[in-house]
Amino acid sequence: MTNTINEKRINQIVAFLNSLKIRSKRFSEIIETQNFSLIQNFNQALTHSSYDKIRNYEILEFFGDAVLRLAASNFIEKSYPQMSVGERSELRAQIVSDEWLTKLGRKIGVEKLILKGPKSLNDENSKNTIIGEATEALIGAIYNCFNSIEEVNLWLNDIWEEDSEIFLKAPYKFKSKTVLQEWCQNKGSSLPVYKIIELSKKNGDPKRFSCDIFIDGLKESSGYGKSHKQAETNAARVLIEKFMNIGKF
Repeated sequence: MTNTINEKRINQIVAFLNSLKIRSKRFSEIIETQNFSLIQNFNQALTHSSYDKIRNYEILEFFGDAVLRLAASNFIEKSYPQMSVGERSELRAQIVSDEWLTKLGRKIGVEKLILKGPKSLNDENSKNTIIGEATEALIGAIYNCFNSIEEVNLWLNDIWEEDSEIFLKAPYKFKSKTVLQEWCQNKGSSLPVYKIIELSKKNGDPKRFSCDIFIDGLKESSGYGKSHKQAETNAARVLIEKFMNIGKF
């Protein structure tokens, strides 16, 4: 398909950019003047390769990955200057993760703006991935407007502030396997053993995989997930919460 941009598409993109509520005079000017070259920049960020093999979001997504990490580092430096480098890395990993990008994309409604070809339109398995990728490309496109992370931080800092507080209050919910392993090492117990059983063949099934956790030979908890990783993470979180409730953690 040819990725032409008509008046209807321009209006859709302008309305979408307005909805982001980025508090920047120069960003507002792009919207008000409908700067065509920059609108094209955003149109590309919102185009999947199944729709246009040449002008799609892949390059902007690659670029946006670096921009996102730099903007997140800038946020952490200003908000949590007392943090060690290790702590900063852990926090940044959470606020730039694929899961976080998909969550942000859903929050801003990016999916309804993404141009996709017929094969991708009804592909439920790739939906979250495409949302996250397009959101990352959008971040790259915002940077491209001014060669600056200022607008990215103006947009994301408030979101990061809220998400960072959630993570810092209960880090075990987000990195439960690491926290559980560290607890076992501190207690002198054997490391957790994760045993996975595939319960169904359906992609996206939230209970496709079951995971049992054994410590010192004893089964301590179970969890489910649509992937091995998710089932293990959920089982570890369940076990940590179980130990917290009985005062062992």
